[in-house]
Amino acid sequence: MVEWQLRRRGIDDERVLAAMERVPRELFVPQHLREEAYSDAALPIGDGQTISQPYMVALISEQLALRGDERVLDVGTGSGYGAAVLAELAGEVHTIERIPKLAEWARGNLAAAGYADRVHLHVGDGTRGVPEHAPFAAIAVAAAALEAPPALYEQLELRGRMVVPVGGSKGQWLEVVVRTPEGPAVARTVSCRFVPLVAG
Repeated sequence: MVEWQLRRRGIDDERVLAAMERVPRELFVPQHLREEAYSDAALPIGDGQTISQPYMVALISEQLALRGDERVLDVGTGSGYGAAVLAELAGEVHTIERIPKLAEWARGNLAAAGYADRVHLHVGDGTRGVPEHAPFAAIAVAAAALEAPPALYEQLELRGRMVVPVGGSKGQWLEVVVRTPEGPAVARTVSCRFVPLVAG
């Protein structure tokens, strides 16, 4: 996966590649899909949600430009896989999931993979973030919004960055949003396809 799906497609951050190699992706997919865990695709995990394609997880992680000591927020826990990768790259990881059943499954997955004490899992509305633990140096959003959620932007520290899929059913782009004194600095990177970010 690392060599063929990531490195050859332009992921060159060695810390990200090493993190992707260390996290056992098969522990974060449903039992009947374990043989497909490392395929170059998003996979269904129930409740209309997916575990993102490995390349997209690596790309988001790379665009966050983490050094290793940051506090990070992962929005849309899903199976817990993205949070586990971020735990390999950052100092403190908070993740939020709105579907209680998925959150409990993710909690078990994270524990089975050895990340229980490295990831703080919250159940709630991801569009509102986790303000009681803000500010964050980086925020990764694993669902598409029509615009970068303002509440999440407000939880970034100065010069902090958020990576978020923006758009609707007709097309989405991955955006990197940096908080600056002058306001959001936004860069579009690649087209993508994520499940919608749902409030509530």
